[in-house]
Amino acid sequence: MSETVQIPSLKHDGQIPAYVARPSGTPKAAIIVIPEIFGVNPGIRQKADHWAAKGYLAVAPDIFWRFAPGIELNPDVEAELNEAFGYFQQYDPSAGVYDIESAIKWIRSIEAVAKVGCAGYCLGGRLAYMAAARTDIDASVGYYGVMIDTMLDEAHHIANPLMLHIPTADHFVGPEAQAAIHAALDDHPRVTLHDYSGLDHGFAAEMGNRRNEAGAQLADSRTEAFLVEHLG
Repeated sequence: MSETVQIPSLKHDGQIPAYVARPSGTPKAAIIVIPEIFGVNPGIRQKADHWAAKGYLAVAPDIFWRFAPGIELNPDVEAELNEAFGYFQQYDPSAGVYDIESAIKWIRSIEAVAKVGCAGYCLGGRLAYMAAARTDIDASVGYYGVMIDTMLDEAHHIANPLMLHIPTADHFVGPEAQAAIHAALDDHPRVTLHDYSGLDHGFAAEMGNRRNEAGAQLADSRTEAFLVEHLG
């Protein structure tokens, strides 16, 4: 069962729309699916539906709700890709982490699900890293997170498990950024990094031209094992 809900913002500046996919029985735990810059589009809803089918409450918040609510873009369409880049430039990730924290608190208080993790993609991957450093989320996974290399001074705040999937040919996260991430996080006791040789940004998209089937299946299997381990 799926629906769209409104989650009260902890910043008291409105209600965060979120796509919610529910399992058939009592949820084992909850997973926040943090979108790319393309909104809660069919691919993100499909990811949420997959988690629900595995017994989790899945919540995909509209991260652009403050200035572009309800957008659904296709990264394979150049005009829509450029539109998404424009939204990315407007986005305040610090406000976005409050949205993730708002979802965590809503899940625990209203949905009565105690264990909460997240899986974020692109900008959502950055937010997954920030959530690990700034909230009490139980476990976080980031796919091809952007600009994490600019926030490595927050790594010492990471108290709960974090996994990052890093495609080595990511044209948005270059070799120097990847090297900085490894240098800062390889020895972190709460962080697990996985490299994907030769793969590019977006390789684990549910659909479209960016998907690499073998890479997506490998990363997703690692994500599921990781979240099962830490969430149940």
